[in-house]
Amino acid sequence: MKKGKVLSDVLPIETPHVAESGASSFAPLAERMRPTKIEDVVGQRALLGEGKPLRMMAERGKLHSMIFWGPPGSGKTTMANILARRVNAPFFSLSAISAGVKDLREAIEAARLANESSHDRSVLFIDEVHRFTKAQQDALLGAVEHGVVTLIGATTENPSFEVISPLLSRARVFVLENLSREDLETLLDRALNEDVELAPLGIELPEDARRTLMALSGGDARKMLNALELAVQLGERGGRAGSTDLRVRVVLSPETIEAAYGRKASRYDKAGEEHYNIISAFIKSMRGSDPNAALYWCARMIESGEDIEFIARRMIIFASEDIGNADPNALLLATACWDAVRAVGYPEATIIFGHVVSYLATASKSNATYMGISAAMEDTRNDPNRPVPLHIRNAPTKLMKELGYHAGYRYAHSEEGHFARGMTYLPEGYEDKVYYKPTEQGREKSILERLRALWPGKYKS
Repeated sequence: MKKGKVLSDVLPIETPHVAESGASSFAPLAERMRPTKIEDVVGQRALLGEGKPLRMMAERGKLHSMIFWGPPGSGKTTMANILARRVNAPFFSLSAISAGVKDLREAIEAARLANESSHDRSVLFIDEVHRFTKAQQDALLGAVEHGVVTLIGATTENPSFEVISPLLSRARVFVLENLSREDLETLLDRALNEDVELAPLGIELPEDARRTLMALSGGDARKMLNALELAVQLGERGGRAGSTDLRVRVVLSPETIEAAYGRKASRYDKAGEEHYNIISAFIKSMRGSDPNAALYWCARMIESGEDIEFIARRMIIFASEDIGNADPNALLLATACWDAVRAVGYPEATIIFGHVVSYLATASKSNATYMGISAAMEDTRNDPNRPVPLHIRNAPTKLMKELGYHAGYRYAHSEEGHFARGMTYLPEGYEDKVYYKPTEQGREKSILERLRALWPGKYKS
């Protein structure tokens, strides 16, 4: 087999929590900290928690072909290693970035030979599987279909678009999420306290430096650990005054962390005040029909690692609250934005955000629907039990008809213009209430004109 393409033809090196690790101290911190047991994996509880699909596969010792789709540093390679180890299967690994069809065929043949000696189906892990051409994926298909290998693919791209349908139909797709702030905290503390290289150094990481380290990681555990390792090399060294502690002391500042990442951190903390300041600025800029400011504040959130769903969710709310029927397409586009950014992820999601943010900011504005439902909710809270008028109740039984249910109701579609003039639908005492007061902005202007024609007593010119 050609060297340098197949990354391993044995199970990966065991690297529990470093103390037990056989990994070389020359390996990067992220590699040294790679767990080898499901119990030690941080995050992805929806897949690895008790009773969850991947945990059950591992416990039963039976793997199925699967594709892990998730952002960088979310644990795709780690989970592949652990699952293969757990079922004690021969493990082969390829990187789609460097491997060609010839390398793939050699790996499949090696897996076939391993199956004969081990009597277990080999696991073939393909990193960046979306980079394989159609020809490479076709070459892989037969081995998966005939049970030569159990495929575990890893991709940061939507497999629906990047993986051929026949291969996709033979593999289950598992979606991984960015690691949360709590997950990153756990990994960080584990590295500082348990890594054979870092633990003896007495690293001091103040809270502001810790926040910077995690904020710039964008939820990518590997990026965070690599930055930490470089920051330790760059950090200030010095003994603690008056201390008898003989350990080397390394002090890490936010500036050191920024130097390790090669970029500055924004004043933005997803759990702090600046988070709310910036989302407020974003919404107010769209409400004020300033696309330039809206795009700027959106970019600030994206660059600071804001949750992709948080931004999209606020845009959906804005489309109804601040645009409403002035441009009904706004809600459709905002909802499409939600689906699209979740499908493609960062960095391509920034293009979609730019598209939809500029549309929402320049759309005609009206909060009439928002004000209308708010006023109606207020009335129902203050007076929740007003009876439904008899004439708009159903009358499925003889008794109900005798009690006057449905009496006097006129079917709108049987009337001229499909409108039963003079009919009322609100409870007694509320007949003159007006909750929806359309503006003359955008599409609402034509709605207002229609309501004036239908309900002249409520909507006066």
